[in-house]
Amino acid sequence: MTQAAPPRAQRRAVGRLARIAAQALVLALVAASTTAFAVLHKRVEVDVDGTTLQVDAFGRTVADVLAAAHVSVGPNDVVAPTPSSSIAAGGLVVVRHGRELTVDVDGQRQQIWTTALTVGEAVDGLGLRGDVRLSASRSERLDARVLRVSTEKTIHLAVDGQVIDGVTSAATVRDALKDIGLVLDPGDQVSVPLDAAAVDGLVVMVTRAATGGQRVTEAVPFDTQQVDDPALFAGTTKVRTAGRVGVRTTTYDVQVVGGVVVSRTQLTSVLTTPPVTQVVLKGTKPLPNPTAVAVAPGSAQALGEQMAAARGWGADQFACLLQLWNEESGWRVNAQNVYSGAYGIPQALPGSKMATVGADWQTNPATQITWGLNYIAGRYGTPCGAYNHKSSAGWY
Repeated sequence: MTQAAPPRAQRRAVGRLARIAAQALVLALVAASTTAFAVLHKRVEVDVDGTTLQVDAFGRTVADVLAAAHVSVGPNDVVAPTPSSSIAAGGLVVVRHGRELTVDVDGQRQQIWTTALTVGEAVDGLGLRGDVRLSASRSERLDARVLRVSTEKTIHLAVDGQVIDGVTSAATVRDALKDIGLVLDPGDQVSVPLDAAAVDGLVVMVTRAATGGQRVTEAVPFDTQQVDDPALFAGTTKVRTAGRVGVRTTTYDVQVVGGVVVSRTQLTSVLTTPPVTQVVLKGTKPLPNPTAVAVAPGSAQALGEQMAAARGWGADQFACLLQLWNEESGWRVNAQNVYSGAYGIPQALPGSKMATVGADWQTNPATQITWGLNYIAGRYGTPCGAYNHKSSAGWY
């Protein structure tokens, strides 16, 4: 039996419903695409080596933003947040490109990788002790020139029948003698070439020229004053004011017979240049109490305690290490300084330095701790030595 066709009004109603459903679907698709567009489209600030860019990008991650800005990064570069991190509109991405820098430290040339922008940042990353002299201003931006660094050192002067220990950060013997205040007279002989590099512990012997004249100058040693400093750890010292030798001028009455000096009588002896007292700070700050150290089993701190003990560093040294890295990173494996690029538990600068220990340097606490302990041992000898420098200088 053939079914009767639906009435015309009913067919029109069904058609209207179909059109409404189609329109609703189109509106839903438009709304969804508009929402997705709004989520993916964002304006982000990108700081590339100190230059700020406003970037309009589509995507969810830092890598998407960098691609939109045509900023490439390599293994020695630092990106914060990491390229895989999500980024929201109005966010900030910092990129520091690594560069190979030639550094001459006290005559020893070396190549280093750095993400520093200025001379001062690069030198701070070297972790050198004491005051240093640089071949360029700390505020200058790094360039292709060799950066020459002269560190603080002690020079032993044997002059006028005495030995004077002077502190200087001069690069050459000539400038070191000027720093210490030694005045050379014409004809004086020096055991080391004046243009030779000044190195720590160098002994310089000065032989005065023979004279039959009426005026003689000689060096006057300086005194050393020790001052307690509660900001330094007990057992450590730091030179606050370098000593300078004085100059004494003595005048004689000389009797000459037949061109030969037969007598010489002292008339006056005047301290023409007074010596400058050397002021040495002596630390009085107690070291961290090892008996108060408590770390959670299985934590990065517990791993650090075990690895420090394996190197022969006891509870006292671990107490310093614990405090040092608490202040640096909170012992967080992904801790990152967005301004300097320092990364990880030991705040390596750049973090990619730790790749010398393992390719998993970004995520493995054992790799980071191994690198950090190697750095401390090579630069400061012990964790307490590193923590003392951190406390006095603000970095290590």
